Amino acid sequence: MSSLFIVGTPIGNLKDITFRSLEALKEVDIIACEDTRHTRKLLSAYDIHKPVISCYAHRELKGTSAVLAQLQGGKNVAYVTDAGTPALSDPGSMLVREARAAGHEVIPIPGVSAVTTILSVAGFAGKSVIFEGFLSPKQGKRVKRLKELFEREESFILFESPHRIVKLLGDIAEIKPESNMVLGREMTKMHEEYISGKSQAIFEEFKAKTLIKGEFTLIVSGNKKS
Repeated sequence: MSSLFIVGTPIGNLKDITFRSLEALKEVDIIACEDTRHTRKLLSAYDIHKPVISCYAHRELKGTSAVLAQLQGGKNVAYVTDAGTPALSDPGSMLVREARAAGHEVIPIPGVSAVTTILSVAGFAGKSVIFEGFLSPKQGKRVKRLKELFEREESFILFESPHRIVKLLGDIAEIKPESNMVLGREMTKMHEEYISGKSQAIFEEFKAKTLIKGEFTLIVSGNKKS
């Protein structure tokens, strides 16, 4: 039986790819990806020339069927998302589940993750952390979930876009203005930065900005002292 390789890729800096990830991408027959245009940039940087097919979130069922057809035809397939590790706030779970159900070996090739990246520079103590990813764009649902997270002892990790970051920071500051937070912007990229402090102070700083760019990863302390 052919195999499906779940390959972690850089979240920004292309040099962060592992030797094993490159080896897998070079040796498989086909590479399935979230966005073929994005993945081709990575492949071009490492002179990898393989056929690519799309398997993205909004049409994951169709993409999964296409990948399964390749696997059932005897092709080894690597699956990558646009950045980081597949199935971690990215598509991939359905593909893994269906490939295994069809009898194919599913092999993880570990790589970079925004979750472990922000955790490594947070300086928050504790044995556990909650990964929440993107919260609801609807304020009511977002606030409700934030209150639930703040009831826990664990720190929690969130993702957010530049268009909604101020709203998220405002909600956090209103619920718990003295919570400790580390915010990573454009992590591993040319303009990366890390901002740490109390949630109210960080909200005030961002509220005053006229232009906000980049993707954000936040880690917020829970009820346990950080």
